[in-house]
Amino acid sequence: MQKYITVTMQHYDYQRPVINLHELTNGIESYHSTKYNQQVLGKPEKASWGYYQSLEEITRLLSSVDHYKVSRLAQYHILNRQDLLKDQLSFYQYVNDNFFIISARRQNLFEHALSWCIAAFSKHLNVYDHQEKISVFKDLYQKKITIDQEVFKNYLTKYVNYLSWVDNHFVINSIFNYEKDVADLESYVANLDIYPVDHKPVSWQDQYGISWKDWNTCHYLISDMSGFSTSLPHEQKLLLENSNTVQKPLLSMNLNQLMTRPGLSISHREFLNTNSTNYVNAYKTISNLVDDRTLIAGIPIKLQTLAEKALLVKNFKECLDTYNDWSNASSIGKFLSIENLGNSALTELETWYKDHK
Repeated sequence: MQKYITVTMQHYDYQRPVINLHELTNGIESYHSTKYNQQVLGKPEKASWGYYQSLEEITRLLSSVDHYKVSRLAQYHILNRQDLLKDQLSFYQYVNDNFFIISARRQNLFEHALSWCIAAFSKHLNVYDHQEKISVFKDLYQKKITIDQEVFKNYLTKYVNYLSWVDNHFVINSIFNYEKDVADLESYVANLDIYPVDHKPVSWQDQYGISWKDWNTCHYLISDMSGFSTSLPHEQKLLLENSNTVQKPLLSMNLNQLMTRPGLSISHREFLNTNSTNYVNAYKTISNLVDDRTLIAGIPIKLQTLAEKALLVKNFKECLDTYNDWSNASSIGKFLSIENLGNSALTELETWYKDHK
């Protein structure tokens, strides 16, 4: 979401730069930007990311420039840093006083924990280009993974602690409910009070000749490794069973080959062909923002749907049982059945595939 917001804000005249800093607490630096002809903040080279700056130093850097910053503050970084509480509280106050704050929430804590466990195996929270996704996940799709149940429960507990952290320390301007808002991210962001006074709304379609939904669908389908494109519709039970029929894109394929491969249905290949020019043009524009350090990285590619997670995880049902036991014992979340998840999986798949069948 922070990448999408940063790109969207480039479409408006703020009379000053809008720059993405990704995470605030693992390294930022001040430098002179030739693009903006002024002193700005940016992320240092990746090798220089780390916890070498105090929260006081980070606050000083943020105060030293007048441009807008789109950033993330993740609780796990705060926990890893182990700053004194008084320093944390001072930093939180600065954030409250100077930022429009969005709290990200999940309703489906089962899938939330599942996603973190998959990330622990892949060693990637996000991927940004198609070759990277293929490279990162090609072996996992073949071998699949078994999730340790104590690790799984730990991620459930961490989410509850995250909610307490947010409620105790931040003045929230907007809540992003993932399950509801990600399906129409453009509308959610368009309704945030972050735009210049009397602005004329600028949509993704206005700017790039392709809607955000279609652009992001292209972004996903090009390196879609699930095999669902050519096999839907499934019955719910089939979506939640392991399968050995996944048709994977190959690392050796170029962009055109990825878009025309047999692993995609004819209608999806036609959809990609129709939208390829506008997709690529927008992709290049975003890449230019990365090159000039307005963005840290491009727009992440959707990693896995719930149905794909079910295919990846060998002990999916064991994880579900663990979640339900945890939910019942803690009175947090709600009971989930395979049928519940099947309905959710089908609904999600329809957002990625149905409109293009």
